[in-house]
Amino acid sequence: MRQWWLGVLLAVALCWSASPSLAQLTVLDEAQDSGAGATATAPLICGTQPMTIARMSWPSAALLAEIHARVLRQAYGCHTQVLPGDLANVGSSMGATGQPAIAPEMWPGRIAEVWNTGMEAQMLRSAGNTYVEAAFEGWFSPDYVAESQPELTAAAGLAAALPLISPDNPVQFISCPAEWACALINRNLIRSLGLQDLVAVVEPANRFEMDTLIAGAVSAKEPFVFYYWQPNAVLAQFAFVGLEMGAYEEAAAQCLARVECPEPKPSAFAPDMVVGALAEWVFTEAPQIAAYFSRASMPLAEMNALLAQLNEPGATVEGVADRFIAERAALWQGWAGTPPS
Repeated sequence: MRQWWLGVLLAVALCWSASPSLAQLTVLDEAQDSGAGATATAPLICGTQPMTIARMSWPSAALLAEIHARVLRQAYGCHTQVLPGDLANVGSSMGATGQPAIAPEMWPGRIAEVWNTGMEAQMLRSAGNTYVEAAFEGWFSPDYVAESQPELTAAAGLAAALPLISPDNPVQFISCPAEWACALINRNLIRSLGLQDLVAVVEPANRFEMDTLIAGAVSAKEPFVFYYWQPNAVLAQFAFVGLEMGAYEEAAAQCLARVECPEPKPSAFAPDMVVGALAEWVFTEAPQIAAYFSRASMPLAEMNALLAQLNEPGATVEGVADRFIAERAALWQGWAGTPPS
């Protein structure tokens, strides 16, 4: 009798050890769904290394880290960990160790030497653009100005439109603080467009005063034009229209950025490279995750709205990320390659 029980226990143990794990079952199911041959040795969808995500210190990068962590867990079943970091340290660590695995908002041009070193070592690279748009700076006008002048769609049209908007006085142009590079570019752009006598340039002392001036002008329904950058909550908190800045001309842009620019010519602000950076092992071990980041480009207007939510009383980065997952499935499921029906 005792030998019979030992035989039963041995059979159960052998069956248990031969059973695939939950992760293996998931891989098998996915392989069958895709028509591929299902084997117990198929690679895990999330790779074999920690799926760590860098949460940079500025709000948009922090939001993206939390959003992508949630999508990777919900859509792919990955175990993710969000880690704090700054641009240079994250880039250096990714380039040397492959960790963190993901940096959703990487600005390679700001850390060119670190980025290039990591690329040359074949330790990290871009998976795709973080944002749909590549231009992050520009001129804007409030919606009531756009409604009164429907033909005013571009900065080049300001010379004709401003005298109609304000026949007796120059229109206020809210620039950025005088010591910022954008202040010099704006002054030269105004000259290049022949707006010197049509605008009154205001260069606030700091970012807080800049936002206060914009909010005050909107509240008073004043006609004005202003410079700003994206992503930013201000552009979602009020109704603004971006002015087309024309083509980017490198030689003209370089002159606009100099104090001595004798004959300034119009140019759009220089585009910037902002990418979802992945450690090289993600491409080789977790190609579906790499493909996800190749699709996961956020519209700037969407991020502006998220940043506005973050400014609401009691809001947290985690809470705004949860709200995005709950309310914007149509967007993030498209990134995951499973758009809702």
